[in-house]
Amino acid sequence: MNAELLLMFTLECDRAYLYAHPERELSSGEQGRYDEAVTQRSSGIPAQYITGHQEFWGMDLIVSPAVLIPRPETEHLVETALLLARGRKKLRIVDVGSGSGCIALALAKELPDAEIHAVDISSAALEVARANAARHQLQQRICFHRADLLAGVSPGSFDLAVSNPPYVGESEEDQVQLEVRKFEPRNAVFAGPTGLEVIERLVPQAKSALAADGWLVMEISGTIVNGVKQLLAGWKDVQIVNDLQGIPRVAAAQKPAA
Repeated sequence: MNAELLLMFTLECDRAYLYAHPERELSSGEQGRYDEAVTQRSSGIPAQYITGHQEFWGMDLIVSPAVLIPRPETEHLVETALLLARGRKKLRIVDVGSGSGCIALALAKELPDAEIHAVDISSAALEVARANAARHQLQQRICFHRADLLAGVSPGSFDLAVSNPPYVGESEEDQVQLEVRKFEPRNAVFAGPTGLEVIERLVPQAKSALAADGWLVMEISGTIVNGVKQLLAGWKDVQIVNDLQGIPRVAAAQKPAA
């Protein structure tokens, strides 16, 4: 699969072209470009950073080492948010720690009358997210902000807060793929010693930033699910959604009454 991706990248073609032209020979320039890509990949650099692209929610997104590579598991978060948004009009939504903008873009695509904001602490990540919004003609739909989580947000500003926060504990580092540890932005993967450190800050901030009966939806892992449940104690209708492997992947909860 990596070889195929790198070949498509080299030839600037899609998979259909590749299979329709098995006899196609590489020019010397193309061969050099392919060999360089293979060398980078063999050193551990993720294929998505080499090609600069990753698909998410049916969209071809630009990615760089400034952002976490969007993963299929995160689509469960989008699905959960859309279920909670069903039947509600003109929702105010904030994507916290937006990275590549994949979640904000997916929600903008599916909820055309929603007001969507994307927040990240990294200026470089916001540049990537803005480029992706422009690429998919959604730049007028999403407002981008540089901030640390929901710091400075006025109380009751949003109906839905979604986030794929850092949730891996440093104690789990040796269980994380080497290419993730080595090449993806560390502050987008690791939260601190336990993996709960960012969520511990996000939950009370979201409680303030959400309007009455607003929802917080976060990507999580099986390692921290019990800790997340404890942090959401007192919230209404706490839900845990498993991914296709049966691993806890999304936590959703409704803002408690004042």
